[in-house]
Amino acid sequence: MSTMPAQHGHSEACCNVPPVVSKGYDAKGSYEELGGFKTYTTGPGDATKGIITIYDIFGYFPQTLQGADILATSDDSQKYRVFIPDWFGGKPFPLEKFPPDTPEKQKELGEFFQKYSPPSVAAKVPDYLKAVQAKYPEIKSWAIIGFCWGGKVAALTVSAPDNTFKAGVQAHPAMVDPSEADKIKIPFCMLASKDEKAEDVKKFEAGLTAAPKHVEIFGDQVHGWMAARADLEDERVRSEYKRGYETVLKFLSKNM
Repeated sequence: MSTMPAQHGHSEACCNVPPVVSKGYDAKGSYEELGGFKTYTTGPGDATKGIITIYDIFGYFPQTLQGADILATSDDSQKYRVFIPDWFGGKPFPLEKFPPDTPEKQKELGEFFQKYSPPSVAAKVPDYLKAVQAKYPEIKSWAIIGFCWGGKVAALTVSAPDNTFKAGVQAHPAMVDPSEADKIKIPFCMLASKDEKAEDVKKFEAGLTAAPKHVEIFGDQVHGWMAARADLEDERVRSEYKRGYETVLKFLSKNM
């Protein structure tokens, strides 16, 4: 494992835990253009609730697509349609540059984080959501979920004064900032790994006072276990990956 220091506020875990490609998963959804972005779309056509997923820096990874399919197909009592916009225009951070174990790779990763800073992407989410709403007016209630880098995007989006999402979720979020929590006025769920600072997670939880919340540390899971870094060949990881998505579904069912 590389020991690259935190970059631009990211945790060391975000910068150093390598992804693991799952084997043989066939995504259930399809791709369409929405709001100027290629978008992975999955879920029933008659869904009345929608979820915008903000992926991690590896983009459309099999484990992330599988997670979207789980959200879209696993709740018998409530149907969701899930959308994953491709903020990186088909150019996520390349796997061959990970882990960033040379100065050159570290420089490229830092430049990637600067190019796609969470505040700059969060600023695009409201207009993207409006475009999706125009295409799918039957969806009346919306949630947002983000992973790692995308977790920060989700937190910034729902803490903005013009937020229209009904619920927010972040899994193994990068750049946990307890000062953001009191700006979040909607139901919010944080699922942290062992690699996020427990002190920051607890402070963030304490700051969530305006609406229902669920904050949990999956203490034996690495940063990324619900997205690109999920080693689904490992029985324990697979179990906690599943439990993570079950937890999200239960939270959304109660709070959307």
